[in-house]
Amino acid sequence: MVRRAISSFWRRLLSLDDTPERIALGFAVGVFLAFSPFLGLHTLLGLTLAFLFGLNRVAVLVGLFVNNPWTLVPIYAAATYIGGIFLGAPPEAVLPDFGWSRMWQSAYWVTLAKQWRILVPMFLGSAILSILFSVLSYTCALYLLKQHRPPDQRVDSTPLS
Repeated sequence: MVRRAISSFWRRLLSLDDTPERIALGFAVGVFLAFSPFLGLHTLLGLTLAFLFGLNRVAVLVGLFVNNPWTLVPIYAAATYIGGIFLGAPPEAVLPDFGWSRMWQSAYWVTLAKQWRILVPMFLGSAILSILFSVLSYTCALYLLKQHRPPDQRVDSTPLS
């Protein structure tokens, strides 16, 4: 299932009619926002930035969907853990003890919002992961797009003289 999703995302990026640099930048912005702590606002923020800065909207959306219901818990758990390490909090004091299976209930989010000892490390860890993965995703996407795009789909990015 994961392999199929990655393959689908990759095919979408390869088929876009834009320069590899613009596609990679749009994808990286999407990944940056996917790891940000602004849960529920990712798509709105991504499309707003795409329109404001003229980014490839499809590439931004593909990058945004790195964070989805199946990756949500691992991403935010890792962000909280990493933020806790940077803040000097022991891991067991940072991660919530009220069960990940309840995260689909509104009471979970109300309880979480009251836990500043969890939210501060999550915000810091999310910022760290956003920067790290957006830089990595730009570099990897640009390389792969330049290597694997069919010659008839490559857009010449050299300026006209």
